[in-house]
Amino acid sequence: MAETKSIPVGMDGASAYAQSFGNLPNKTVYQRVDVKSLCAGGEPKYDVDLRPRLNEAAQIGLKALQTTSGGAGTAGYAMVPIYVDPRVVDTTRKFTPLVELIPRVTNFGMTADYNKITAKGGGFSAAEDASLAETNTTYDRASADIKFLYAVGRVTGPSIAAMPSWILAGLQPQGGAVGSFSDANAINAKQMEILVKTREIREYEESLIVNGNASSPTTDYSGIVTLQSTTNKVDKNTTALSLDDINTAVQYAFDDGGRPNLAVCSSSVFTDLLGLLTAKIGYLQPTQQVFWGFSTIVLNTMVGQVPVIPSMYLSNTTASKAMYFLDLSVWEMRVLQDLTYEELAKTNDSEKFMLKIYEVLICKNTAFNAWIGEIA
Repeated sequence: MAETKSIPVGMDGASAYAQSFGNLPNKTVYQRVDVKSLCAGGEPKYDVDLRPRLNEAAQIGLKALQTTSGGAGTAGYAMVPIYVDPRVVDTTRKFTPLVELIPRVTNFGMTADYNKITAKGGGFSAAEDASLAETNTTYDRASADIKFLYAVGRVTGPSIAAMPSWILAGLQPQGGAVGSFSDANAINAKQMEILVKTREIREYEESLIVNGNASSPTTDYSGIVTLQSTTNKVDKNTTALSLDDINTAVQYAFDDGGRPNLAVCSSSVFTDLLGLLTAKIGYLQPTQQVFWGFSTIVLNTMVGQVPVIPSMYLSNTTASKAMYFLDLSVWEMRVLQDLTYEELAKTNDSEKFMLKIYEVLICKNTAFNAWIGEIA
């Protein structure tokens, strides 16, 4: 009985044939010696010799798979997919510490109203059983209009269907003023756009807190720079900042009844301050305090410790650099309605929405604050 040989498991006979002989039909003669050449002596010659062609085909089949195999694709090579980092980095981001640090206070109605005492008659001394006349106290009413902040977005139906989930790096998307920066998941295109618009409205809010001016445009509310104006200003007149300037500014606020507990400055002024404190380490705490997600310096002043926050919305231009010392007891963000999401009318194959905040920044007494301006 003749011995039978089995094909190893996983071996495909047709594939093995094609690997060796390509598309040659079965039983094709691919090598044959010319018998006449044998009689002539020397090396034999062939009247049929397809081995060079078969060898070339075999080498192509055995060639290692490379990144270029399969041809070029639209963004690389066809057989290699593109792997994109799932975290989307916002290269335009700005930090918004003052949104969190300014006290947020609920407000009834379309205006933020408050009363203040502008003058007191004062106490006095008198002789025994003297006639006692009253002294007058002067009151005044202040009012600020609630302003309306918006961010509007729209995403198309195909983008919602096609776009995979992403991670927007560094965003705390909840309403109100809570928490610190952390990544947020966007499960589809609409969620990504909502997160981006949330960041936009918060950044706009921060810009108004610093540089807002209700006179231009009238739809904005006034911020720190406008409200403080020239009150308790230490004018540097294009000269360098010194530690004495800080003491003088805090003294101005103290003498008018204020107790500053937060300082805000541009990043350039913050750097200048670090240089001054390096030269006089006694003015700086032994360790830096972690504040609003980053380390900051804490000044020791006549009113106590004052943390310093660098703002991305204050100017670094010479003669326009400034540093503000704020008494947060008189600063309030009066809020009629905090961050709210709302769908807008659907007209096409898209979904439109808006984010909105109704609020106004008020300072009940600017004399409780001070600032250093026109720093070189």
